[in-house]
Amino acid sequence: MSDQELYCICNGPYHDNEFMIQCDVCNDWFHGRCIGIEEYEASRIDTYHCPKCSDLFGPLTCKKDFSYENSHNLLAIQNGNVSFVKQLDDRNFSCGEEIILNLTGADLSPNFLESEGFRRPILVKNKSDLDITVPPATFTVADVERYVGSMRNLDVIDVARQAHINMKMREWTEYYNSSDRKRVLNVISLEFSDTRLSDLIEAPAIVRHIDLLKHVWPKFSSETGPFRRPQVKKYCLMSVKASYTDFHIDFGGSSVWYHVLKGEKVFYLIEPTPENLITYEQWVSSKLQNEVFLGDEMQCYKCRIRQGETLFIPTGWIHAVYTPTDSLVFGGNFLHFLNMELQLKVYDLEIRLNTPEKFLFPFFETCIWYSGRYLVDLRGGDSESNLKYH
Repeated sequence: MSDQELYCICNGPYHDNEFMIQCDVCNDWFHGRCIGIEEYEASRIDTYHCPKCSDLFGPLTCKKDFSYENSHNLLAIQNGNVSFVKQLDDRNFSCGEEIILNLTGADLSPNFLESEGFRRPILVKNKSDLDITVPPATFTVADVERYVGSMRNLDVIDVARQAHINMKMREWTEYYNSSDRKRVLNVISLEFSDTRLSDLIEAPAIVRHIDLLKHVWPKFSSETGPFRRPQVKKYCLMSVKASYTDFHIDFGGSSVWYHVLKGEKVFYLIEPTPENLITYEQWVSSKLQNEVFLGDEMQCYKCRIRQGETLFIPTGWIHAVYTPTDSLVFGGNFLHFLNMELQLKVYDLEIRLNTPEKFLFPFFETCIWYSGRYLVDLRGGDSESNLKYH
């Protein structure tokens, strides 16, 4: 023990599983817990001065961040603050009941989608007869950590800056359970198909039935490597009060199932008419995007999804989401044959907007190629009945 090199103001050793930061003046190392800096905050620091060196060289300096430095250009609508909530409350939205179909799990069947289509959002208020598997409402973020691993890397959204930061799952749990949150952070992209949590979640039966990938992706494909099946069917969304996700279309025009295990969500929904898609594309590509609330530019429907309810969002629907109270949600994305034309149009829109690859539906073009081959094979086998629901 006497041969161990000691660091920090605590004069303690280095630990592999503990975050440390180096002073840019004295080059000594410090435990984050000893100096009050979390690992996810380190990415914003340009130069760090330890407590001793800061007396001579001043405090740490942060990196210049375009989104942060220009935060005065952001509408309060993106800041998740009191002004943001008031602006939303003061706006006039169409009632979600005008466009949402309220169904029971038994009603939401392949026969129903075949006859009525899947063009409007569907809300199922009771999960019975949905044949969905989710944990009990007592399941917590700490339980999520237990199943996905404390060191799992998370892509976290800083709501006020609409910027992405990286955190470990253990850091997220600590933040989520804290009563003193300095920032509003949001996790909406934790895909957990490759973890033990996957065993506790199963999409509704109707999703499993119409999911294009289930039918067209080769069964023999590897679970790893460049041609593995896209991992988009199981997401965990962990949002604290006042989280906000601005208007968007899910990648590749994929549809979404969305079960609120705990808390509630408010959706702002815009129908993907040709005119609305043009307006959306102009808004996304505009330099004034952060100064314009898209819901003011076209008819926008407000819908509140409460604990225990499940929402199904069809292809191409433009939507924003506000979180009025801490929430835990399970959901997933899926392509299908019910609206292939619009899925392709959304993908073309994404390409025109130069959407970064990480935000595109994984292997979308490969999915479409497999879909074409699948349909040719079905027609060759004269399987009209198999085509019926796809």
